[in-house]
Amino acid sequence: MAKELSKLMDFRPSIKVLDATIRDGGLVNDFFFTDECVRDLYQTNIKAGVDYMELGYKADKELFDESKFGKWKFCNDDDIRKVLGDTEGGPVKLAVMADVGRCNYKQDILKKSDSPIDMIRVATYLNTIPTAIEMIEDAKEKGYEVTCNIMAISAGQESDIKVALDLLGKSNVDCIYIVDSYGSIYPEAMARVADIYTEAGNKYGKAIGIHAHNNMQLAFANTIECCGDGVDFLDATYGGMGRGAGN
Repeated sequence: MAKELSKLMDFRPSIKVLDATIRDGGLVNDFFFTDECVRDLYQTNIKAGVDYMELGYKADKELFDESKFGKWKFCNDDDIRKVLGDTEGGPVKLAVMADVGRCNYKQDILKKSDSPIDMIRVATYLNTIPTAIEMIEDAKEKGYEVTCNIMAISAGQESDIKVALDLLGKSNVDCIYIVDSYGSIYPEAMARVADIYTEAGNKYGKAIGIHAHNNMQLAFANTIECCGDGVDFLDATYGGMGRGAGN
């Protein structure tokens, strides 16, 4: 308890807040946000002191019909510049999600020097970790900050999670995310999960993040639990907007 209280009450400059409203919220409205909404949200994040804003996915246009989704399903660099203007060096960094098997990352993710995007968030399940690592190395080589978001961990075996963390620890990923995709983990169990992840993070020099869902009204509680256990990257959305029960 003393450990948790000190980490909650003390100032930790390593803590980063990421706004996932457009990306996770886009799963609610097929990414049909108006340009004005995205622009206003970006300005709000600046005023609120948010560190990262996740704009959407880098989805493969051969797999997804562009006419059926808003532009944030694909996050074309030119669209980002058109809506947000020059964000280079701004106080809020821009992130996009690259989903294993659903993106053409070699073609659609340009070099960081040619893109307004700062961070690539590789989303994977436990059974696609090798492909995720290929994507991580590609993004790092192109100059991005990179996270790996292991989805649906409540459906995985602890032994498999530990193997995945070891594999990711040996990669060039910057941050590994706990993702409670089904919102089914209680805070007491989340503390155990956070210990497993932070142990791997300390071993390999990786930051750890938390992306919670609210199916049991515990997304905020689980995020605070992880923060107290030393997890530094904290995802959230405005109004809790996100897939299913939200974030």
